Amino acid sequence: MEKGYVHIYTGDGKGKSTAAFGLAIRAALSGKSVYIGQFVKDMKYNETRITEFLDNITVEQLGQGCFIYNPPETSDKVAAQKALEKCANLLKTGVYDVIILDEIHIALHYKLIDVESVIKAITERAPHVEVVLTGRYAPNEIIEIADLVTEMIEVKHYYKQGVISRDGIDH
Repeated sequence: MEKGYVHIYTGDGKGKSTAAFGLAIRAALSGKSVYIGQFVKDMKYNETRITEFLDNITVEQLGQGCFIYNPPETSDKVAAQKALEKCANLLKTGVYDVIILDEIHIALHYKLIDVESVIKAITERAPHVEVVLTGRYAPNEIIEIADLVTEMIEVKHYYKQGVISRDGIDH
């Protein structure tokens, strides 16, 4: 790839991380190297097992878990800042063809990291690196610099019928 683009998957609907992982598989199967940094996740979801099947994908969980229903702690902020620093360095080196910053918008929404630092990491990346940012609440400043923005809209969801997260389908 001569020029990498900036993708955003955002919105309240299901499928943002799933879309990013789909892009990762497509890229890996075409011979590209992929890095996925998960900003607020630390549980082993089924998608993290992708590295067992494709050795040109790296997945790192850089968060401390789900704090969505409780205020984030100082340690969550420290973890997110370290994660951004690591990802910014990877973006700059160009060692990966595709870098996915999974749930980075959640980290931004909870003010664990600042928008200016994310924009700096994106704009200072190696020119060929494709970057994907996921999570609800994508800020307008990042939408403005993106080349592709997809908003997932929840029209109907079975969670509202009491169906819990299902293995192999939802995680």
